[in-house]
Amino acid sequence: MSGAGLEFLRPDWGVPGVQAAVSTRLGGCSPPPYDSLNLADHVGDDPCLVRQNRVRLRGALGLPARPLWLTQEHGTRVVDAAEAALGARADASFTRRPGVVCAVLTADCLPVFFAARDGSAVAVAHAGWRGLLAGVLEATLDAMALPGLAVVAWLGPAIGPDAFEVGEEVRAAFVARQPQAAEAFRPSPAGRWLADLYALARQRLAARGLHAVTGGGLCTWHDARRFYSYRRDGATGRMASVIWRTS
Repeated sequence: MSGAGLEFLRPDWGVPGVQAAVSTRLGGCSPPPYDSLNLADHVGDDPCLVRQNRVRLRGALGLPARPLWLTQEHGTRVVDAAEAALGARADASFTRRPGVVCAVLTADCLPVFFAARDGSAVAVAHAGWRGLLAGVLEATLDAMALPGLAVVAWLGPAIGPDAFEVGEEVRAAFVARQPQAAEAFRPSPAGRWLADLYALARQRLAARGLHAVTGGGLCTWHDARRFYSYRRDGATGRMASVIWRTS
């Protein structure tokens, strides 16, 4: 989907009364290295340009309200977007109230969207490897107060399994929590490990009974035209993942 030069990715889950999207880096007004639709105000970009980009995002998607922008910390805190203050320290938010927009920012970390099958609740989580390991996805389901079978999930763009190299300590930490996690790692040419964030997320969700998971398969590191990547570029912008109930 695109609008006024902007492009978005959307879940294909068909949940009634729910809208969700991930922005790309296209269609904004920020200069390099933030070119062009940078939506983060903490990466060194001109704050005025970030505000303009956020206005463009809201207009292109027809958002019913300003998103609840979080101060993300690679943790497991989840807030109610209808009650939390702008800039709340958390890595996920949820809502049951129509017209409230949950949001996270990413540039390699995995954005995970959640929706109740009947559209009665939505959430989005920022899940890098630290958040995945600590349990941010499980914490988000707990905040929604729904069993996994009552929820569908969609995995937005993240660094892919051919680009995300980690050390033995990361692999060991995941395997200690869930032995099946070993399947999500393979040796890298540099003698380290290539990690599959998508597979790790699916494993953690499946352990909670959430098997209706779509998305995955994109790589922010390899697709420089559409996506920001912190690992690839260092100084860079952030994409936004937003979700809201329309009714």
